Amino acid sequence: MNPVTAHDARRRRRLAAEIKDSLRELSNQLSLLNHQVGARLELKDIDLDCLDLITRHGPLSPSEIARRAGLHPATMTGILDRLQKGGWVTRERDPDAADRRAVQVRALRDRSAEVFKLYAGMNTKMDQLLADYSAADLELLSDFLQRTTAAGQTATSTLAEA
Repeated sequence: MNPVTAHDARRRRRLAAEIKDSLRELSNQLSLLNHQVGARLELKDIDLDCLDLITRHGPLSPSEIARRAGLHPATMTGILDRLQKGGWVTRERDPDAADRRAVQVRALRDRSAEVFKLYAGMNTKMDQLLADYSAADLELLSDFLQRTTAAGQTATSTLAEA
């Protein structure tokens, strides 16, 4: 086994810096895309974020949405009011809850086509991009992105607790 040379160490640091920079740029671009989508749907950025959480993980309780979004529960009420008024979500009694006042928030499917249409360009570009990678490459990329997401969740939790 060859020891790591100074050249190899410099190369790894440079590549790691490029990856971190690319992730920051990706975050910025996705934020801009989401802002454009939200503007077309007449949703605030945070409303679109919460709608995405509800769509992907719901039905969820308002407190669970607030926790996942890193928001104060009182803030969640206004967001859910706007989403419900816009016909994006419904609040339903949670039949499994001990507290009869408990509700779950569920995304309304009849509005999802509007969202998918606005993301169609990005989804098409992603399909084209991913077609260039082998299954092994895609497994590596998937693992990297899942681990990066977990690292981001940990960092966010640490900051929230500080």
